[in-house]
Amino acid sequence: GKAYVREKVCQEYRMLGKENFRTLTIITNSRKYSNGTFEEIGHLVREMVSLAERCCADGADPSCYEAGSTALALQSCRADSPFPAHPGRARCCAQEGLERKLCLAALQHPPRPLPRYLQPSDRELCQAFRQDPRQFADRFLYEYSSSYSQAPLPVLLGSTRTFLSMVSTCCISPAPTACFLKEKLERKTLSLLTLTSNRICSRFSAYGKDKVTFSYLALLAQKVPSASFEDLLPLAEDAAEVSSQCCDSVAEDCMHKKLLEHTAKVCSTLSARDRRFADCCKGKNLMENHFCILALPPAPAPKLPEASEPTSKELCGKEGALHVTRSLFELARRHYSLPDAVLAKLYDSSGKIQGECCSSKDPSACLDSKREQMEAELPSFLERASQLCGQYNQLPFLEFKKRLRDSLTQAEPEASPARLEQLLEQRVSFASSCCLPDAPPLLCAAKV
Repeated sequence: GKAYVREKVCQEYRMLGKENFRTLTIITNSRKYSNGTFEEIGHLVREMVSLAERCCADGADPSCYEAGSTALALQSCRADSPFPAHPGRARCCAQEGLERKLCLAALQHPPRPLPRYLQPSDRELCQAFRQDPRQFADRFLYEYSSSYSQAPLPVLLGSTRTFLSMVSTCCISPAPTACFLKEKLERKTLSLLTLTSNRICSRFSAYGKDKVTFSYLALLAQKVPSASFEDLLPLAEDAAEVSSQCCDSVAEDCMHKKLLEHTAKVCSTLSARDRRFADCCKGKNLMENHFCILALPPAPAPKLPEASEPTSKELCGKEGALHVTRSLFELARRHYSLPDAVLAKLYDSSGKIQGECCSSKDPSACLDSKREQMEAELPSFLERASQLCGQYNQLPFLEFKKRLRDSLTQAEPEASPARLEQLLEQRVSFASSCCLPDAPPLLCAAKV
């Protein structure tokens, strides 16, 4: 354990050199502690770089790293530690030696629900850059990496490197405006890749492979309701495969390459089925095409035949999970305004019911009683959620809020004005965060 950690750090340090090692350390720690402050991350980075500098030098005593990392762990465990706070820290600090270090190293903050990095204007960028180039770069690396903490490391490295290179080139250029324009165009694919992969990997880390497959299947079903389950399931499985292969990969272009291959598959399957997909797929830049597809609003379903309910035997058979997925797919394509958070909740509940009933003494009776219960409660819930998101996505915000207030007043004539305001705020908060296609999964799961 000990020697391995030292070797890994020192190998990186020697291979990258001090400055690149420092950059990488800022990025990895900003991703890891995405709620830490700039100052806290700065303290941690300084200590880690100084440790590597001292202990990875040729001829350094092997015990140097051990002693330094022990001191670092002790510092992390002090009440007045300057490093990012974490609720799990006390648990780690109760341990000793290597266990404590490994435990501390494994801590990380949950990702931010929404990226908070806002790119300043070109003029502001240059002003900050000229004032203090190093401080500017550090702060940018911190803000960008903590905002897009779920994007794969190679994507973040590439994106931040080209951004900083753009700023340092254009801020000293005699024609900065033209320079920024040209550089931004060249960076476009990379910035889209950062946004998209952050979104994809956030969902993957929140949902896991099976649920991500369903989530993407439902997303496509709502955009192309005429497409069959057999058409869309392989695409959803392929998307989940991209996530599982590339979100944690350090391979240089895993995400870029696989995402483009995936987009090509989506385009070849769905372009002929749907004009909107055909339009998105016309572009030469596959990354832009992918972004265009994700941004397509859901489409109302054509007249679809009645969906058949799976039997108890099917649900409890070998392909039970597939039958659950298929029936939820049928539901998603018919309720095109249902947000991902609601569908994900239904996916969880269905899996839970299936697990409970199929292992009970009388699966059929159990499933029948659950089905009756759902038939009684589900339609009105789906109707409310569909209406809320449908109106949010179609109406101007103030009009949406006005209609919502009217319908709440009708639905709850007895409620006090304060209670109505509270209900209104809850619904508005849900709609504005969770009715969008790139809704943050963890935040929205808690709001359903």
